Amino acid sequence: MICDFSLAQRLEMADSTAARRCGEALQRAHPEMNACTERIGGGTAIFAGVGSPITQAIGLGMQGPVTPEDMDRLAHFFESRGSRVEIECSPFCHPSLREQIDTRGYRVLEWSNVLCQRIDPGATAPPPSVGVEIRKAGPDEAELWCTLLCMGFADEVGGDAAMTLIPAGRALFGAAMAGFLAYVDGQAAGGGVVWIHEGVAGVQGASVLPAFRRRGAQSALLQARIDFARQHGCDLAYTITGPGTGSQRNVERAGFRTVYTRTKLYKPQPATS
Repeated sequence: MICDFSLAQRLEMADSTAARRCGEALQRAHPEMNACTERIGGGTAIFAGVGSPITQAIGLGMQGPVTPEDMDRLAHFFESRGSRVEIECSPFCHPSLREQIDTRGYRVLEWSNVLCQRIDPGATAPPPSVGVEIRKAGPDEAELWCTLLCMGFADEVGGDAAMTLIPAGRALFGAAMAGFLAYVDGQAAGGGVVWIHEGVAGVQGASVLPAFRRRGAQSALLQARIDFARQHGCDLAYTITGPGTGSQRNVERAGFRTVYTRTKLYKPQPATS
């Protein structure tokens, strides 16, 4: 797949919209967290608490120039809430965003690969591995789904840190198009989510408990979400992974290909005396 600005814009706007919906859902579910969103510079700024993985700006510069006033608003949005500014920057953004970043002292935090595949409307999902079952989670299973998803990341972020993600997980479930549960040998093993925006499906936010890995549950979760997107008329599916990670290898085996690499930038906060 050859990426151009039109494709990148569709992907970035889908990701920006998904983040905004998640922030709005968190605001409704946990008003005490003071979560909020704001559209700035053609993208969306989301605050979901200091240090939250959702707290960042996405899609800036994908709708046209980014002005100094936009960057001032962005800084105020985050810094007035005690958070540093973090921006997910696409290489297809308007050159004005890069100019603003250069003059304001932003630094690179990390890189991530955006992977995409065309959805064949006539295809069908392959059957899951023996012992694996995937089904859509019902509204009364939100807490189960959320707990499974967060604890699936515990070996990466630590058990205590994983539990702090539960409010964000609840928001994720409430804002997404659908959540899916994975069972291995009849036991709840993991979950995943799918977002849909203007024919683009985001298949991010999936994890499997360590005891059930290497059984095909992660692959089956991915295929079930792509099939769901196909049934809802989507022509594109995308996901985002760290470069060279196991997650990237998993989605590449399912037909995804890297279309560009995003740079996450942050603005250092002034030292306090």
